[in-house]
Amino acid sequence: MPDPIEVRKVPIESVTDASGLSRLIADGVIEAERVLAVIGKTEGNGGVNDYTRILADRAFREVLAEHGHPSPDSVPLVWSGGTDGILSPHATIFATTADAPASEEPRLSVGVAMSEVILPEDIGRPAMVEKVAAGVREAMKIAGIDDPRDVHYVQTKTPLLTLATITDAKSRGQDTAIEETGPSMDLSNSTTALGIAVALGEIEMPAAEQIHKDLSLYSSVASCSSGVELDRAQIVLVGNVRGIGGRYRIGHSVMKDALDADGIWEAIRDAGLPLPDRPHPSDLGGRLVNVFMKCEADPSGRVRGRRNIMLDDSDVHWHRQIKAAVGGVAASVTGDPAVFVSVAAVHQGPSGGGPVAAIADLG
Repeated sequence: MPDPIEVRKVPIESVTDASGLSRLIADGVIEAERVLAVIGKTEGNGGVNDYTRILADRAFREVLAEHGHPSPDSVPLVWSGGTDGILSPHATIFATTADAPASEEPRLSVGVAMSEVILPEDIGRPAMVEKVAAGVREAMKIAGIDDPRDVHYVQTKTPLLTLATITDAKSRGQDTAIEETGPSMDLSNSTTALGIAVALGEIEMPAAEQIHKDLSLYSSVASCSSGVELDRAQIVLVGNVRGIGGRYRIGHSVMKDALDADGIWEAIRDAGLPLPDRPHPSDLGGRLVNVFMKCEADPSGRVRGRRNIMLDDSDVHWHRQIKAAVGGVAASVTGDPAVFVSVAAVHQGPSGGGPVAAIADLG
């Protein structure tokens, strides 16, 4: 049986601020050597050259090292760049604990794993799907989860294409699925999501021509980000296990479109918080730790029948616009703008919508 989990959200007050993690350790809330993973939002542009992710990564690893973590470089730190609109930079920290109430009810468990190396020529192709799926299955074992239905959130970080990695593939006689670095972020995310869906039995193994094209294929629990920080899939799998003990539980649902606040409320209900038929943020009672979601501009260019111009806008990329819009919807539900909203959600939830996971403190 894996150890029970302590999970806390802390603000990030500047690009290199990791004081929230340091305070949790100093106050005895968590122990540095027990930190399993960190999932956070940084304030950069969210693009290929968003170095705020690297700065945050360095700051948090330095805190872990200062407080005695034996191998801080091995801890998965998954950073999603871009806090557009009212979104606020923050980090959610997962750690094991020796001090947790016993419970036979479903309680939070976390499994972390790394895939095999993902080569630049794998991105957007079945080889990447297979490598991610194998890593997800390993993370399930580590979390002590046998039934895929008990998995509610799989956060990944994978490599994208850069000019250097495209050149490397060519030097070995290989080609890449595309040669544009920016769009490779979306392609990496979508291929990873299919790997998660395959591992959890949500879909069969897709054909090469379905990747990033057949929008009927998706995972309802995948949240995939990519960047230049690593060369394999970094996987943080979160679900529930009976008998593990602890205070926390996770649930999930999907947003059917960018305005689907009910999808967020449904994820919170699935996490075990009782809510009235028409809930309000005041009904949460401080028991919601965080929500995690992916979003996507609807490829039809419409939301609930109304036209928008995100996909035609040459001034502000649609990534920034949809992230700000969904962030506002999410914050209106939680009453807190420090929510995890990430973009590029092809194969992650229904087209034009996205998956939502919620972690609740059940006391």
